[in-house]
Amino acid sequence: MIDRPPNHEVFALRYSSSAMRPPRINYSFPDSHAVDENLEFYVWAIRGGGRTVIVDTGFDEAVAGKRGWPLHRRVDEALSSIGVDAATTPDVVLTHLHLDHAGGTAMFPKARFHVQDREMAYCTGRCMCQGRLRTAFEVDHVVQMVRYVHGERVRFHDGTAEISPGISLHLAGGHTGGMQVVRVHTARGWVVLASDAAHFYNSLTYANPYPAAPSLAEALEALRLCEDLADSADHIVPGHDAQVMRRYPLIGGGADGVRLDLVPNVTDR
Repeated sequence: MIDRPPNHEVFALRYSSSAMRPPRINYSFPDSHAVDENLEFYVWAIRGGGRTVIVDTGFDEAVAGKRGWPLHRRVDEALSSIGVDAATTPDVVLTHLHLDHAGGTAMFPKARFHVQDREMAYCTGRCMCQGRLRTAFEVDHVVQMVRYVHGERVRFHDGTAEISPGISLHLAGGHTGGMQVVRVHTARGWVVLASDAAHFYNSLTYANPYPAAPSLAEALEALRLCEDLADSADHIVPGHDAQVMRRYPLIGGGADGVRLDLVPNVTDR
């Protein structure tokens, strides 16, 4: 008899939003389906099997001010709204080290950070000599991650890794050298948190990745990987799509977020 992995609750918590952006900025191939879309900025929380795992840390006030982006609320405040204490969280998965995904690590002083080998090599290596590739990184965040390495607070992964029964990490590449996605077992099946492997639902529907990628070929393969890992297209959660907030049930109680382990609203497509 095969052991069934535990079911998990999965939350998407919105902490910032961008202005509307034209298709040429959001898609590698801005063809007939593409429309103006904004970016919603999320972090994700996974709860079940006796543990809580946070996926990405967002950015803080300093980055918001520097980049001119609104900060609806701090990520630790967003997590507190669902009963999660960032200050004591033991495990944080960093899908990649772009500033909007790894800019709030200081809010997690007890956490061990899960990072792909290739991501650390990418953001400290020769690719960072290219201004267009390093623009989404903040050097202070990268330096801080090196400090975490020396402080033995980073758990490196090389490809696929199960960090807990029902929670696994999968190297995708494409958007960054070591982009990873997270697969989670829920009551409705296997859900994939695509993060920036798929910015939008249209990225998946039309095989049309975000243009900021060191490897377009890997970015296209990353979309396919998400499809292979998820139980269906309705089980893939894009990293920045505003529709996520409309498709899934709201958490309520003042939390600006939704429950991804519950069945999405099929009428809001």
